[in-house]
Amino acid sequence: MNTLDCIFSRRSIRKYISKPIEKEKLDLLLYAGFCSPTANNYQEWNFIAISDTTVLNDLSLILEHGKMLNKATLAILVCADNNVQNNEGYQAIDCAASTQNILLTAHELGLGAVWLGIFPRKERIINIKKYFNLPQNINPITLIAIGYPDEAKEMSNRFDKNKVHFNKW
Repeated sequence: MNTLDCIFSRRSIRKYISKPIEKEKLDLLLYAGFCSPTANNYQEWNFIAISDTTVLNDLSLILEHGKMLNKATLAILVCADNNVQNNEGYQAIDCAASTQNILLTAHELGLGAVWLGIFPRKERIINIKKYFNLPQNINPITLIAIGYPDEAKEMSNRFDKNKVHFNKW
């Protein structure tokens, strides 16, 4: 799949079959996450790869829009380290870029995935920090549910020329 096909056809997938994700694919997903750009090249991301069904089930209950996690066979928690980058705005942007790389790589590998936002919701941040016993300097930013898809979605054309401006508003 070429880059544009991957970008244009990737969709949020929330239904999965119970087939586990191979270690080689997990390694590629994580490698893609590390390949994203960051402000000032701080590379403040940290990842927790989650394949334990008990943890995935717990997360499906902790996160109000995370019901699909109880069917996912993998999730990746993307976190930022305050000791490396202490600006929450840059943390969110940097981890979002990493999350997008992981989503596109999942699609390329024939996996389905969906992005679950944690930051900036304080209650979600507190619950995830507590559940994973994260160090004080680590902020959870996103969680990505991943699995072999049990649904197919059509490409959608989201291009809107009315939202494009040239040189000035």
